[in-house]
Amino acid sequence: MYKMIAVDLDGTMLNSYGEVTENTKRVIKQTIQKGTDVVIASGRSIDSIKSIAEEVGSSKYMIAGNGAVVYDIKSGKILYEKYIPKAKALNIIKICEQNSIYYNIYTNKSIIADSLRYNVLYYYKENLKKEDSKKTRITLVDNVQKYIEEMKDEKIMKIFICDGTRSVFNSIIKKFSDMTELDFLDISHMSRKIIKHGTIEVPIEYYYTEISMKDVDKWYAIEFLINKLGIQKEEVMTIGDNMNDKKMIEEAGLGVTMKGSTPAVKQVADFITEDNNNEGVAKAIEKFIV
Repeated sequence: MYKMIAVDLDGTMLNSYGEVTENTKRVIKQTIQKGTDVVIASGRSIDSIKSIAEEVGSSKYMIAGNGAVVYDIKSGKILYEKYIPKAKALNIIKICEQNSIYYNIYTNKSIIADSLRYNVLYYYKENLKKEDSKKTRITLVDNVQKYIEEMKDEKIMKIFICDGTRSVFNSIIKKFSDMTELDFLDISHMSRKIIKHGTIEVPIEYYYTEISMKDVDKWYAIEFLINKLGIQKEEVMTIGDNMNDKKMIEEAGLGVTMKGSTPAVKQVADFITEDNNNEGVAKAIEKFIV
């Protein structure tokens, strides 16, 4: 029996509209009732994950910032953390500012940005459908660098860098080639999400990378949890779609990826389920758990 399922959000549990279907909620809640913990493991911020965890009935633990944080939902405490030191973050910000690179900062409390573009625009539109207590916190400031310099009670999980043109994005990444003690998520495809303006569907598409400290990975956060809970990795099922899910899919007892996932992730998966718009998470859980 699998005692834990670690599941990604964007491109996995959430469909292209950023929603969890009612059937997926039902399947996850049923799984939890039968004794298998469901842990959301996402690159999102704590608040953004927390509201979705509540929707699906996951009430024990969650993993934020691609593994930078393990959060105890019941106590509201961070159990494990690996943040980017402010000095390193400011070095990255300086390069971004000097080269007119769009970026935003994920802290343990908010997403810091100077404008609503790309991923921040998507979260903003997603927030319009949520009550205040369930919204992803977005802090818009005139000067991100100054905000980070003066920041006292927030810690940096990751830095998100993106551009709508692949050639421009590739040139951006080269500017960070000599950075040490940092990991740059290798994304080989464009992120595609959909927002609605009334009856009109508007795509949000961009190339991106996520910068975190070395050895920040969802799998290392999962290892922390399974050691804490006294279970074996063979008793863990993981579900994801992207390069930030690769190691957890490879290392878990059962690694599941989505149809349409990046090829490198498919190669290490034990099973390929339907895509996120066809309830792939629910179908995988029903096949192996329920």
